[in-house]
This record gives sequence, C-alpha cells and structure tokens, in this order.
Amino acid sequence: MPRSQRHPLPPASGEPEAATPVADRMVALARYIEGRPDEPLRLADLAEIAGLSASHLQRLFKETFGLSPKAYQDALRMRAFKQALRTGQAVTDAIYNAGFGSVSRVYGAPERQLGMPPSRYGKGGEGEMIAYACRQTALGLLMMAATDKGVCFAEFGEDEETLHEQLQKEFPKARLVNSKASESPELDSWMGALDEHLCKDKPRPDVPLDIRGTAFQTRVWKLLLSVREGEVVSYTELARRLGEPKAVRAVASACGRNRIAVLIPCHRVLRSDGSLGGYRWGLNRKQRLLQKERSVTAE
Repeated sequence: MPRSQRHPLPPASGEPEAATPVADRMVALARYIEGRPDEPLRLADLAEIAGLSASHLQRLFKETFGLSPKAYQDALRMRAFKQALRTGQAVTDAIYNAGFGSVSRVYGAPERQLGMPPSRYGKGGEGEMIAYACRQTALGLLMMAATDKGVCFAEFGEDEETLHEQLQKEFPKARLVNSKASESPELDSWMGALDEHLCKDKPRPDVPLDIRGTAFQTRVWKLLLSVREGEVVSYTELARRLGEPKAVRAVASACGRNRIAVLIPCHRVLRSDGSLGGYRWGLNRKQRLLQKERSVTAE
C-alpha cells in the first residue's frame, strides 16, 4: 500500500490514541479492512495505521474477532465472491473482482469451506439433490437433510413449513426432495437411529456429516465431536482446546450457528459459571439433552 494512502485510525470520541479502548481500535481497523476488501493489505501496513507493532496488532485483532486481519479480509472476499456468483456473474470474473488474484486461491483452498464447487454454489446449489425428512421425536419435530456426503442439516422446529424454509435459505436452488424411506434409506435409517438415541437411551448415531461453514466454525464444530456424552465444557475451555484461548466469543458464536443439532453436540457447552448459556433450539431442549446424558452415564 503506498504510504500516501495510509491513514492512522481516528481516536474514539476525540480521545488521545493511547486512551482509545483496544476493542474500539480493533473495530475501527475492521471497518478500515471492510472498506478495502480487494486491496492488498500487509500486516505491517495495518500495524502502522493502528499505531501498534505487527505482532501486537495480530494478537489483539485475533483476541477481539477470533481470526487474523488476513483471515478477516479473506472472509470479506469470500462473501463478495458468493454474492457475485448469486447475481449470475461468471466464476472467473467473480474470483478476480472479489480480490483473490487467482483461480487457485478459491478452488485450491479447502479451508474456505464452500462445501461444493464454486460454480454450483453460485447457483444456490443448483444441480445438487438434498433429501430431507421430518420426524416427531422426544424433543419435538426434527427435520434432517443430507447430501451425498452426509447430513448437512438437522434442526428442531414447530412445524415442517418453517423448517423447510430454513433449509431452502441455505440451498435456495438445490433440488430438495421430501424423502420416503424407499427413496433415501440411509436418511431414514439415520433419523430412526437419532430418534432412538433421544427417546430410548441408545448411543448417539455415528453418521457421516457434510459440515459447511467458515474455517473457524468448522474447527469448533469438529472439536465438539470430541466432547463425550455426559461431559460438559465451558466456552472458555473449548476455546483453550481449540488453541485460541482469547476467542471465547467467537467460539460461542460458532456454537450458536451450528445447524446440525445433537449430532454436533453444541448442547454440551456451558458458561463458565455452569449456567446453560444459549441454545439455538431452546434452553428446555438443551437441559433435557444434558439430563438424559447425565442419567445414562451415571448408570
């Protein structure tokens, strides 16, 4: 970045720069990055703008947002890339317009977690078949959906229509097939196994998962799979196990965005004081799941 284009971040509320709260300065820097998603931003340049050393900036930014400035800009580029694809822009044009610089930056990076080829994602999953089914369980109505790779969606809800709308938001142009047992025996078997786990104390079914999210979310969700039945962890402990001890808020956010209930056991994460914290599908369900697991392991 040319030196003439670098502008120190303004202090908050007219305070001297040194007195500006760290969180406010990191938010200001994030806004600076957001305004330049397609520009090459070196860590040294960002550190000069923030008035910090490069290592200090890297640490503070990651503590605040759970990822580095480079990963943050990468996420902005990926968002712009996805939006461009959805509007019908050609894949190659979308890649370069988003600031990636080369096709391999998108196609060759598994950590970007598109979960499907970029051209197909741009069409809202067009050409991909996703089978789904609903079943009443001990915890209420459950919809489960799966691609040919595994379960990509498992959510509780009040009615099938609302659950179908949520599934369609994630895969707006995929072929969503309301599955019968004869059409998708694997899905029917997985739902039956999960239902037995919920109401008959059978082991949690070990089914293939098609996990789709950001690189950080995916790390959190995969780590959750290692939390054993009957065990609970705090968001703080989960962040420590992840190797990101300062990213507690980011870990909590990833847990809240989990779309595969029970199979990815985010219900086993509590606040540091032992209280339930949040749960996407209601605290009553979270409490019942934990009580059931405690009773089984106590036997």
